[in-house]
Parts: sequence; structure tokens; C-alpha cells
Amino acid sequence: MVATGVVDDIIELSPKIKLIGQIVAALCVTVWGHVTIEFINVPFYGQLDFGLLSIPLSIIWIIAIINAVNLIDGLDGLAGGVSIIALTTIAGMALLLKDAFVAPVAILLVASVFAFLIFNFPPASIFMGDTGSLFLGYMIAILSLMGFKNVTFISLLVPLIILGVPVSDTFFAIVRRLKKKMPISSADRSHIHHRLMALGFTERQTVLLIYSMALLFSLTAFVFSVSTAWGSIILLLLMIICVEVIVEFIGLVGEDYRPILNVLQKIHRKRK
Repeated sequence: MVATGVVDDIIELSPKIKLIGQIVAALCVTVWGHVTIEFINVPFYGQLDFGLLSIPLSIIWIIAIINAVNLIDGLDGLAGGVSIIALTTIAGMALLLKDAFVAPVAILLVASVFAFLIFNFPPASIFMGDTGSLFLGYMIAILSLMGFKNVTFISLLVPLIILGVPVSDTFFAIVRRLKKKMPISSADRSHIHHRLMALGFTERQTVLLIYSMALLFSLTAFVFSVSTAWGSIILLLLMIICVEVIVEFIGLVGEDYRPILNVLQKIHRKRK
């Protein structure tokens, strides 16, 4: 994964070549390392075995997280700080689960990235590049897979919630590009950090604001992991609604995309 990032930083690889590098890196841990999602226990249903689909599903998981972290690396200190928050949360949960491998590796990564972030926080004197963001996404994907695999559907959602900021940004970037009939791999300037800066926030304020969002997602993940099945479902629905409102407010999909806010405005006008 690092090799792909280094080459990309030097000669700028095409999205297809970068994807091949990500697939090869994912194959190393899924096929040879046997780190896969083999089954989950779905509430009100029971155990769902993935069988032969465990490897492709795990590869998709790893590639999705890699690209989520890579896409959010648009401002100095942003990917590093969000990764520290995610890795700290993963380490904390691994300690609670008494995982003797995931916890120390995650803590080592936190210490390393923090040392880097001191010089990468705006105004930065060193830069992460794709070498750093691809590697961090890769490690976060694998550690979350190792720490939360073969458990319940609720636990499987925990790493997605921990990475709520980059995952949401990536998801709505895909929606935005499909809406505009653009290639999914094409670049634009409508990511969450771009939209916040368009609203008037400075680079530092934007980075700190996204850090705060990442912390809220991590706290939600902790509460989510210890809640009952019904409590987790209610919390998940509330979180989705909150994310949707924020997305509409900052115009992450488009300035004309405001379904919930438009309904709230109509209700407010009727009350007046």
C-alpha cells in the first residue's frame, strides 16, 4: 500500500492503477492472512454466514475505508487528526475486548501519527501525500476488521460510525457525482472541508470543526456498542437524521438538495 502511495505521489497514478494496488494489498491480508468477515449475528434473524463471499466482502471493506481516508486528506492535518481519533477509539474498544494485538498496534499508530501531526497541522511544514493517507486507511481498515469481525451486526457497524466523517464524505461524494452524471473517480471541490470553508470558516477552524465531528462519531460508537439492540437501532436512526441535516445545511450533495430542511421550513411557516 505504501509502495502504491509513493509511486502515486511521484508520477500521479490513474484511479484504475491505484485501485489495483489497493486490491493487491487487500488480498495480502484476506487470502494469505485470513483476516475476513466470516459471519455476523443479525438482530431478530440469527447467524448469517458469508461463506465464499467473506473474501470479496472483506476486500470491498478494506478498499472502501482506504479511499474514505484518502478522500478526506484535503487540508493540512485533516486526515492525520481524524485517523488519530479513529485509532484511539479502536484501541479503547480493543482494550475493553482484551484484544492483545489490535490495541497495542493501534496505540503505536496513534503515537506515530501524533508526532507527524505536530508538523502537519496548519500551517504545515511536512505533508502526508497519498503515501500516508493510503497507509493509514489500510491500517484502520484491517485493525477494525480484526477487532470487530465475527460478531454482531451492531458491532460490525461500530467501525463505520467511528469513521463517520470520512465515510459520510465519501458516500455523499458518490451521490453528488452520480447526480451530476460524473465519473465516481473524478475529483471535485465539494467535499466536507471545501463546503465548510465556503461557509466562511478558516482552514484551522475547518480542521478543528471536523475533529469535533469525528469525536462525536467516536463517542456515539462507544454508546452504540454497549446499547441494547433496540437502543442501537434508535441511536442509529437519530445519527442518520443528524448527518442528513448537516449534509443539507452545508450543501454536501448540492445547494438545491434540502429535503428535510425544506419540510422543516414549511412546518415553521405554517406555525407562524
